[in-house]
This record gives sequence, structure tokens and C-alpha cells, in this order.
Amino acid sequence: MSDAWSNIEVELCVSSYFEMLEKELTFQKYSKAEYRRKLLPLLTNRSEGSIEFKHQNISAVLVNQGQPYIKGYLPRFNYQKALEDKVIEYLQSSSTIEAIISSFVSKEISSMKLNPSIFTKALVDAPKSGFINEPMPHYARKPIKINYLEREQQNSKLGELGEQFILEYEKWKLVQSGKESLADKVIWVSKEEGDGAGFDILSRNSNGTDKYIEVKTTRLGKETPIYFSKNELQFSQQNSRDYHLFRLFDFGEKPRFFTKNGVLDEICHSEAVNFKGYF
Repeated sequence: MSDAWSNIEVELCVSSYFEMLEKELTFQKYSKAEYRRKLLPLLTNRSEGSIEFKHQNISAVLVNQGQPYIKGYLPRFNYQKALEDKVIEYLQSSSTIEAIISSFVSKEISSMKLNPSIFTKALVDAPKSGFINEPMPHYARKPIKINYLEREQQNSKLGELGEQFILEYEKWKLVQSGKESLADKVIWVSKEEGDGAGFDILSRNSNGTDKYIEVKTTRLGKETPIYFSKNELQFSQQNSRDYHLFRLFDFGEKPRFFTKNGVLDEICHSEAVNFKGYF
């Protein structure tokens, strides 16, 4: 069994991770394997696999802090408090990382040309274990004030382009199945009637019945948590059989999505993050 990671080893892994994250968020090419190989001689009897696992732990810390993470490092949440402390320390001390994250999240993206070649490869399997949003350990402080994952989801242009992508995909799928008349009945509800309906798109199943679609879009990875309102939750509860979440990810680069059918707080792990108080 390997010895526990020393503080300096953890700091080296955290620093290496953030170098990669900065490159990813500024659209620079880099090699994860190369970064792992550079770390090896600086650590004590570690393997590339153990470094990768530690980087996945760092992804989990960032998700729990509402920060973007490296797409290729699936968040693993069985991390120690010492690792979280080092990640938070880096976030607080770096003069550039918050500016890079803020710029990435608020950056406007251009419309893309939608065609069948994109749609045929866009649908993928949902994560096996649902959304990465496990219960957070109890700590005395949470010093990271801005939830950039939530802020990205609130990017109106990103949300609009994501909804348009799924709207056109639904029309294309109905036409492909010989249901052109139903394709003409697909409605972009959030654009035409506002976002208070509890869903974004009214599509049709192949038998003509209603299909309520809620679209959540991110430029980040497949396991990035979503945020949904009480109104969206209640609508999904009232229309669970016909309610579909479309999770669109890697948007703007190579858009892909997966779908989940049912009540929002049953198709993903959820936790309350806001409350309303009455007097």
C-alpha cells in the first residue's frame, strides 16, 4: 500500500492540474499524459494511474466548489479534506485562474451550422451513476463565493443556442421517422412564450403525444451538475411520463447530449441550495 501523499506532493498535483485547466479554458492544446510524466520524478513511488486518480479527486473538489474542471478527469468524490484545502488555497492565491474561469463562463459563443452529420453523432448514453453531485462533506467554511457552474448555465446566449440545437434535432428526428407533419408542430416554448412554463420545448412523440423537453447546456463535460428551479421540478412531477431532460455538453466544440425521462429530482442526485424565508 502506498504511503499517504505529502503536502508537497499534493501541491505539485494541484499546480499541474491548474496548468492544464488554464490551457483547456483558453482553448490551448496540451497532453494530460505529458503532464503526468513530468510529475512522476517529482513524487515518491507514484504511478501515472495514482496521479490520474488524484487529478480526478481535484475535479470533484472543483465541482463541489462550483468551479469548472478538466473534461477528461471524471470527478471522484472520495477525497480528503487536505486536498480540498490545497485546491481552495490555489484558487485564492492565483492571480489569473479566477479571471480565466470568469472569462470562459461569460464568453459569448457563435451560432453553429446545424446539419444531419452533427445530429447523427450527438446522442450518447447518460452517465451510469446519474449526475455527479454527491453529498458534500461538512466543513466549517466555504470561501469560494462565486458558483461558476451555475453562472455558466445562466449564460442566456449559451442557453438559447442549446435549445435551438435540440429544437432542430427533434424536428430532424421526426422527419427521419416519416413524421413530417409532427415536425411542423414542434414549438420553442421558452422563446415564444417565456421561460416560466417549466420546460423549454414542446415536441411530439412518434404517436403524436406531447413531449416536454427541458434543455440544460454546458461547454464543460458530461458530468457537470445542472441547476433547476422549483417551477421546473414541479412541472416534471406533474408530467413525469412525458417530461424529458436533454443534457447538452461540450457545446461549441463537439456538441453531444444525453436524455433522462421522469421527475428531475429522481433522475439525478439533487440537493437544496436555496431557501425562501417568510415572517
